[in-house]
Amino acid sequence: MSARSIYAAIAFSLLLGGCETTPPPEGVEALNEALPDSTSVPDAFSSQVERPEGPLPANWIKSFDDAQLEAVVDEALANNLNLSAAASQVQAAAGLVTQAGSQMKPVIAAVGDGSHLEYDGGLSSDSGQGALSVSWELDIWGKLRSQRDAAEAQFEAVTSDYEYARLSLKAGVAKSWFTTVELKQQLAYASEVVDLYQQTLRIVETKHKFGDVGMKEVHLAKADLAASEERLKQVEGAEKTAVRSLEVLLGRYPSAELEVANEFAAVPPTIPVGLPSELIERRPDLVAAERRVAAAFNLTDAAKAARLPSIGLTAAGGASNNDFADLLGAGDGFWSVGANFLAPIYAGGALQAEVEISTAEQEAALALYGQKALVAFGEVENALSNEALLARREALLADQVDDSLKALELAQTEFKNGAIELLNVLQLQARYVSAKVAYISIKNARLAERIDLHLALGGDFSEE
Repeated sequence: MSARSIYAAIAFSLLLGGCETTPPPEGVEALNEALPDSTSVPDAFSSQVERPEGPLPANWIKSFDDAQLEAVVDEALANNLNLSAAASQVQAAAGLVTQAGSQMKPVIAAVGDGSHLEYDGGLSSDSGQGALSVSWELDIWGKLRSQRDAAEAQFEAVTSDYEYARLSLKAGVAKSWFTTVELKQQLAYASEVVDLYQQTLRIVETKHKFGDVGMKEVHLAKADLAASEERLKQVEGAEKTAVRSLEVLLGRYPSAELEVANEFAAVPPTIPVGLPSELIERRPDLVAAERRVAAAFNLTDAAKAARLPSIGLTAAGGASNNDFADLLGAGDGFWSVGANFLAPIYAGGALQAEVEISTAEQEAALALYGQKALVAFGEVENALSNEALLARREALLADQVDDSLKALELAQTEFKNGAIELLNVLQLQARYVSAKVAYISIKNARLAERIDLHLALGGDFSEE
């Protein structure tokens, strides 16, 4: 190829290299394209009633006002091994961005060689050369640019995955912490229940001694005592398992030695929740899905551009030492310039198939983004509606515990006086125990629901 042809190719590449491919949809535009035509996103969450306005609270872990909880969350962020693996994936994705971007830059290399020849008659020849070469593929159709943009979008997706992993870890640790607190309270209450049935057995045995009740009542009291002791062992095992699971999240050896609080933190005041349109821009897993849509669009553009001709430029310059060249009077320095042109004519349909594959993957990424957004909206709506329901259930269970205890105390007095049968007392004891167990559980459920709401809304809401 002549120098004139090379210059013409360069001019042609500069002219077309500025052509931009169609940018992929982003944010609300991408969501509208992903959702069915019959589905629309409302301006506000339907369950958002009587909530405060204003910005979402930052660093929601502090809202529980539990220093021990904050400490274990910080420990998990520092030591959790799954989170460390996610961080390594971010580093790998960053390397892929650099790798893809390097394809758009010239490649500079140093080359050299040397040789020594011996001829019959005692003659010899030494030769050698060193050169600096430059090669550059002209990105006329934007193939390399699309590949770089796809790598950048994938890096942003992996980075958002890591951020969501951090938020999920914080939520998981907080929920595990409160679950362990619940089991610790259930364990203490199970011990109280054993004492309660022991007292009942002593009363029954005393009444049997004086002939007021038969052996049937004694056996019933003993059976209930055994059941309460079995329940105590069951809760003890569950509490140990919960502590070990929490220790694994913290990166510790699961020895069940972690000290956990005895009491629940108070449920923080009601928080603002923002708008659905803000959720898709704030929640890291939705950002990751949207960035994967962008990556898929760019890879489709790259596949389309791969069907078009490509032009590469090469240049080299250096110096050589050659005995025969010296005889001819040639100088030591040399340079060269060239170009190559590749136009795919027939590849058995592989290039078109690559376009079809990329297009299908693009459509799949868009559909998955829409599905993930709908699931996220559902998580927020569920958390908002459940918050009020759980608060009402806790109040009702508190009344049930109080009334069941009063009824049990009256029944115990009546039994001592011989006014009612033992079975009536045991039934009321079972109702009281069941209500108290449910009351302890509902406290944990309310805290877990608040954590789920924070996670569903996108986590910390901080600039960091």
